[in-house]
Amino acid sequence: MRRTRILTAVLALAAGLLSGAPTALAADPPRPKLAADTYTWKNARVDGGGFVPGIVFNRTEKNLAYARTDIGGAYRWQQSTKTWTPLLDSVGWDDWGHTGVASLASDSVDPDKVYAAVGTYTNSWDPGNGAVLRSSDRGASWRKADLPFKLGGNMPGRGMGERLAIDPNRGSVLYLGAPSGKGLWRSTDSGVTWSQVTNFPNVGNYVADPSDTSGYSSDNQGIAWVTFDESTGTAGSATKTLYVGVADLQNSVYRSTDAGATWSRLAGQPTGYLAHKGVLDAKNGYLYLAYSDKGGPYDGGKGQLWRYATATGTWTNISPVAEADTYYGFSGLTVDRQKPGTVMATAYSSWWPDTQIFRSTDSGGTWTKAWDYTSYPNRSNRYTMDVSSSPWLSWGANPSPPEQSPKLGWMTESLEIDPFDSNRMMYGTGATVYGTENLGNWDSGGQFTIKPMVQGLEETAVNDLASPPAGAPLLSALGDIGGFRHTDLTKVPSMMFTSPNFTSTTSLDFAETKPDTIVRVGNLDSGPHVAFSTDNGANWFAGTDPSGVSGGGTVAAASDGGRFVWSPAGTGVHHTTGFGSSWSASTGIPAGAIVESDRVDPKTFYGFKSGKFYVSTDGGATFTASSATGLPAGDSVRFKALPGTKGDVWLAGGATDGAYGLWHSTDGGATFTKLSGVEQADTVGFGKAAPGASYQTLYTSAKIAGVRGIFRSTDKGATWTRINDDAHQWGWTGAAITGDPRVYGRVYVSTNGRGVVYGESSDAGSGGGGGTDPTPTPTGACTVTYEVTNQWSGGFQADVRLSNTGSGAWSGWSLSWAFPDGQKVTQAWNAEASQSGTTVTAKNVGWNGNVAAGSSVSFGFTGSWSGTNTKPAAFRLGDQSCTVL
Repeated sequence: MRRTRILTAVLALAAGLLSGAPTALAADPPRPKLAADTYTWKNARVDGGGFVPGIVFNRTEKNLAYARTDIGGAYRWQQSTKTWTPLLDSVGWDDWGHTGVASLASDSVDPDKVYAAVGTYTNSWDPGNGAVLRSSDRGASWRKADLPFKLGGNMPGRGMGERLAIDPNRGSVLYLGAPSGKGLWRSTDSGVTWSQVTNFPNVGNYVADPSDTSGYSSDNQGIAWVTFDESTGTAGSATKTLYVGVADLQNSVYRSTDAGATWSRLAGQPTGYLAHKGVLDAKNGYLYLAYSDKGGPYDGGKGQLWRYATATGTWTNISPVAEADTYYGFSGLTVDRQKPGTVMATAYSSWWPDTQIFRSTDSGGTWTKAWDYTSYPNRSNRYTMDVSSSPWLSWGANPSPPEQSPKLGWMTESLEIDPFDSNRMMYGTGATVYGTENLGNWDSGGQFTIKPMVQGLEETAVNDLASPPAGAPLLSALGDIGGFRHTDLTKVPSMMFTSPNFTSTTSLDFAETKPDTIVRVGNLDSGPHVAFSTDNGANWFAGTDPSGVSGGGTVAAASDGGRFVWSPAGTGVHHTTGFGSSWSASTGIPAGAIVESDRVDPKTFYGFKSGKFYVSTDGGATFTASSATGLPAGDSVRFKALPGTKGDVWLAGGATDGAYGLWHSTDGGATFTKLSGVEQADTVGFGKAAPGASYQTLYTSAKIAGVRGIFRSTDKGATWTRINDDAHQWGWTGAAITGDPRVYGRVYVSTNGRGVVYGESSDAGSGGGGGTDPTPTPTGACTVTYEVTNQWSGGFQADVRLSNTGSGAWSGWSLSWAFPDGQKVTQAWNAEASQSGTTVTAKNVGWNGNVAAGSSVSFGFTGSWSGTNTKPAAFRLGDQSCTVL
């Protein structure tokens, strides 16, 4: 479930976003007001969404636990609320790779100390080296030791471990197993400096796929774990005996009995397998090892479990099933520290029909399973599952036996019994952290209850965001789990987008004047790559792909929802009317172009590819290249058209070795003006205008006046305010950003592994609480056009056009009318609508409040009716009547 997430940020970054020399500042750019407005930042709750390859409990302090993720940072458990607190939100843009956590260690002698080995990729996708972060306040703040090599928090083999370990008798000594043939490393000053253990005999040799030219699957997975035998040391003195696991099918375990001075291959060890985990039971003198024939976390076709007696050197195969009966490898491995003879392990790569968890209470002599077949395909489970807190974990599936929904999990490489509580266990999957607090029922013959223990841990990679003017405030396009419709940002949605379920949604859009109409596109191994909704994303139906489509690409909806333009992977740009039952190839625009729609004119669409801007005025049938010059030469670009104004386009993107920044067009892309004060920009979005402002609020992830951050402008880009701070950076935020058209100051920010982050302004005059503005009192003549655009049994849709035919501009408007047949407004867009009895009042939504003389504004709504649906006969603008056309 994680293959797609590898490339969420990589494609943009590899195109050159972070390479080359910094762009020189323009002359005298406007200095941003840094953190002049205090923002509160939260996650739009999904709870989980990604792979958790490591869970670490502190061995001396109760309830102190950490989780590491492959791209989304590290977390600390909060027992009082049973939630996770993010610890690496301070990772900045330039160090985005440090959100991938390759390993984590908690100091049992000094529980305030915690260490994280960080770095996302060992190949060229991540331009920076890895580092070891150290904290003396449980991750509230960090200091960094840079390493001379890369680490791979999101590389193959990332579920093995832990690669980072603290000497339990002398906490100033740490070991780190490196990938890529870089060997074993040691620090003797609490992680401040590191040096290679040059006498360690094996740097590893296992690669998942030697033929992979990208360097991703062909990297040497190196040294996988370090385990100390605490019984061989005394407080203050280095532990004498430690074991090291190496990614080598023939030589996987090494030992030192003299505190690392010399090393030897452990005699008699199994061969043909990789030791994913090595867990020591010092009380009984056993080293347990979980073996797989592959490095994981996806693959693994055979496995074994072994026990090594540290005193005698005796090896015992304690596999719960015969090797011939395995179709998976073993990885998740834990010992009950209260009852050391109790051992548990997972079949991490058992994808179908489910993962398996094994438990022994006699040091591996005999085993029981989390589930067994009764008579195939029927299963008997020792557990019950309660996913009511994260109901989307069922994936909306209704599988046939022996599969069940929700699944027990997959990619289950982390499994830990609480060292202070034999009843509590946590394990990570490819989508969440599961846990139980009545594990003892396993042995007593009852059922134990598994629930998500993941609240606060947000690990989705965000590809696109939308905040319509009506309906749900947030729609998201996510890697791996498709995306969600958030009607309440503080609650977990009941289900991801389904029918179809994309593995990753790459782009989505709504019709500006009919926001119940939504389109999304994405990746799917087999099936359609485009889907539509006519109820604001609550329900979906699949469209039909043009020939040759291999991936989602980008998609745009016409402002009235009557047509769509799609630029999928695998073929060229296409357009359709209706809901994608058939598509026609667009001309004049290259394949792979990014496409967007004008938010006013339903026949105008825009595209961008390799430095060229393209415009269509016939619904996407034909495009013409604009004469605009000076735009970014590459394809690391995002652009959007402003709602309410035809031809108003903002474009962000570029690379440090060329044009990079923010551009604005007011003539539909015919020309663009670069904003001189913005050195770099990667996203652009719009939100509700500030009180008294005449233009919608702009938001961007950018570098302005030498500072990287999330910025806001309320004056059309003339000045900017940084609204995040150094503690809230979230690594890479270059995929998408949007303001909320209904709440001034609210902004939704994409991250690559920390989910959707949204900020609320606490500016005293911001209106950030979503309060209503005073009722406007425009003067002058007006006309109204009222049209029922669609009608069905019990419901209808209408468009209203209000024109200023007087001589003065309006700074706000409020239009009212009475329904003659008792109709009721159910939902409105581009206006705030309320109804009392038969009387409806529609007010501007901020960005469309300013209406110049001779101009007009449009809004729409859906309503209910019965009997007849007669149009209103009269409309009033404040206290005056409008002419009805």
